[in-house]
Amino acid sequence: MFAITCYSRSNCQPKCRLVYCTLLLCALFAGTTKAQQSAQIIDQTNPNIRVEQLFTGLGVPWGMTFISPQHLLITERNGQARLADLENHSVKILQGLPDLVAEGQGGLLDVKTGPNYANDGWIYFTYSKPLNDEAATTLARARLDGLQIIDWQDLLVTDSATSGRQHFGSRIAFDGKGHVFFGVGDRGERDEAQNPANHIGTIMRLNLDGSLPADNPFVREAGSRDEIWSLGHRNPQGMAYDQQQQRLWSIEHGPRGGDEINLVLKGRNYGWPVISHGKEYWGPLAIGEGSSKPGMEQPYKVYIPSIAPGSLMLYHGDAFPEWQGSLFAGALKLRHLNRISLSADGKVTAEERLLEDLQERIRAVIQGPDGWIYFSTDSGRILRIGPER
Repeated sequence: MFAITCYSRSNCQPKCRLVYCTLLLCALFAGTTKAQQSAQIIDQTNPNIRVEQLFTGLGVPWGMTFISPQHLLITERNGQARLADLENHSVKILQGLPDLVAEGQGGLLDVKTGPNYANDGWIYFTYSKPLNDEAATTLARARLDGLQIIDWQDLLVTDSATSGRQHFGSRIAFDGKGHVFFGVGDRGERDEAQNPANHIGTIMRLNLDGSLPADNPFVREAGSRDEIWSLGHRNPQGMAYDQQQQRLWSIEHGPRGGDEINLVLKGRNYGWPVISHGKEYWGPLAIGEGSSKPGMEQPYKVYIPSIAPGSLMLYHGDAFPEWQGSLFAGALKLRHLNRISLSADGKVTAEERLLEDLQERIRAVIQGPDGWIYFSTDSGRILRIGPER
């Protein structure tokens, strides 16, 4: 069986919507909240797991990262960041974030502690930065001092600014060799995803301090942006680096049908919008020139119909030995947690759809220090999956 245990429920909701403005900070979730109710759901297909609700009443929790085994840093698309204490069940607002655009699909996006966090304290963020009447996906880093974000540094304000409010990306991954990856979608300008002169529709690679790696694939190509690692991406919504196998995975939104899991390789072109496995939103018409073309990469998995992925995580914990090496993706449209089994050579061997009974748009998925799986929902909940006791 799996059970859902509710630990906390807030008594106020964030009211503000931020558009080209500084954050309106309020005392939501200040202090400790207590458990108010519990419920239990039986799922005969998953007899060995349980799901615990930790927090509710947030905005859209877009990203999560552990800064200690007890403390979880949460970003919300509306422009707030919170620090959650898993022991006393309190959630407190952080101060010190920059101005951002929280409209449409933009806002405060991903967050991850850096690979050297224990020594240098750097935490990495992506967000939608205002540039006059436009917005651009931006990679930044900062440190945390109590409830204050300090030392904010924009590492790369991408050349992706448009007046649109869609397809910002953007997840973060580290390769353990001194590099950070992040992506940006096509920003509603689909043809620009094939133009290496800007960052639209690309996955980028930088050194941890934001400087340029000399071995990036387009460094010596005139007319190309040096930060680009790969191009032709529609809207990468999840990214996971497998340090054991030394490979980068990405999951991205297709159009109507055609969500993709891609093995992201140096300098490769992933085809959008020249090739796609999806259809136009306005009619049953293929996009581009078909589903394949020489010189353009094929996805390792295609979802038809679309699940609308919200994240990607590679599981390597001890709590679920049978899931080690699996990819997990949150599904927004077909509301569930998607598990993808991989062979040793990276081929997709099976797919499993978990937590469908929750009927929640699952946004962020991460592995905790305890090997449990933590995830957020667009309804403002933070939950975790652990082994049934």
